[in-house]
Amino acid sequence: MNIAGRVLIIAGSDSGGGAGIQADIKAVSALGGFATTAVTALTAQNTVGVHGVHPVPPAFIRQQMDVVLDDLGADCIKTGMLHDAEVVRTVAEGLAERAPGVPLVVDPVMVSQTGARLLEDTAMQALMQLLFPRATLITPNLPEAETLLGAPIPDAEAMLDAARALQRMTGGSVLLKGGHLDGDDLFDVLQHPGGCRVFRQERIPTRHTHGTGCTLASAISAGLAQGLSLEQAVIRGRNYLLKALASAPALGRGDGPVNHVHTVDGDAVGALQDG
Repeated sequence: MNIAGRVLIIAGSDSGGGAGIQADIKAVSALGGFATTAVTALTAQNTVGVHGVHPVPPAFIRQQMDVVLDDLGADCIKTGMLHDAEVVRTVAEGLAERAPGVPLVVDPVMVSQTGARLLEDTAMQALMQLLFPRATLITPNLPEAETLLGAPIPDAEAMLDAARALQRMTGGSVLLKGGHLDGDDLFDVLQHPGGCRVFRQERIPTRHTHGTGCTLASAISAGLAQGLSLEQAVIRGRNYLLKALASAPALGRGDGPVNHVHTVDGDAVGALQDG
């Protein structure tokens, strides 16, 4: 596999390997990109829950960013768990100084799959003020979007209004993920300044969904780093995640990880298949 597209991932570590930095690296690598990292926090985590969090000092987060960008560079940057306002400010300042023109994908990680809160209230405000306006794409799930908008999103029709509201809030593009809705069909909405695209397919029946948000955002980031258009990157990223869900290895007692390495044989790497 040829390596193309450098993605700097700024996020927390998941010791269970299903989400966070570990999922990010696996997804970018599976799609032919090169992943670098700035770790924001260490977590003691498995499929059952988050059992401990050890924040990384903001100055060291910034140092990780600086040395990577100075030497290796980046074609896209992806942020995940940024737990407090000081970390958000540190990341925003680093991006403004070291990577002002590089595409940015912001996954506004607020709560873990198992319900542990990963973002302080002050950090949410900082995220909205400092990173959202800079973002090429934000990728909230429904609970995150409801928190950002302060209103419920009860169905697929409401998702359209919510995606438009979030797009107006950020000025960039929004991929609103509908996996938390009930029903046999899964809806995602891509809203960008030029219009709207709704993705729909049958839900894959599995409890092994740990890290799906991290995985999708990183897969999209790899596509952007490789020069795909936003819509192309989203299509390929979603197809990659759907196959990863369908082939999940059934690990752990709780919400297990997806199969990040299903494309290591080259199957579907770089392919654009409309979803």
